[in-house]
Amino acid sequence: MKLIMALIKPHKLDDVREALTGIGVVGLTASEVKGFGRQRGHTEIYRGAEYTVSFVPKVKIEVVVPDSQVDGAVEAILKSAHTGQIGDGKIFVYDVSSAIRIRTGESGDMAL
Repeated sequence: MKLIMALIKPHKLDDVREALTGIGVVGLTASEVKGFGRQRGHTEIYRGAEYTVSFVPKVKIEVVVPDSQVDGAVEAILKSAHTGQIGDGKIFVYDVSSAIRIRTGESGDMAL
């Protein structure tokens, strides 16, 4: 099993969710986060005053999938989150050693 964590632009969340459910991913977690990468924030003008926004709003998506779905899920995120602009985000893939469904006690892929 793998944990796929993606940091994306907030307005792409629905597109990514639809793409993942379209390939059979049954659940995901989304959190509103702030951060910066190479773009190092940006400047905005508010009531005539310019100020620097150091942290850019993003959405962090976390989804655990069986090994057989990893490539499809990564590809679905890549295609649906892509805008071609700076700040499109990043995808990280981690190993998951175990998963257990609390309600039933199922473990492994059955818990997903």
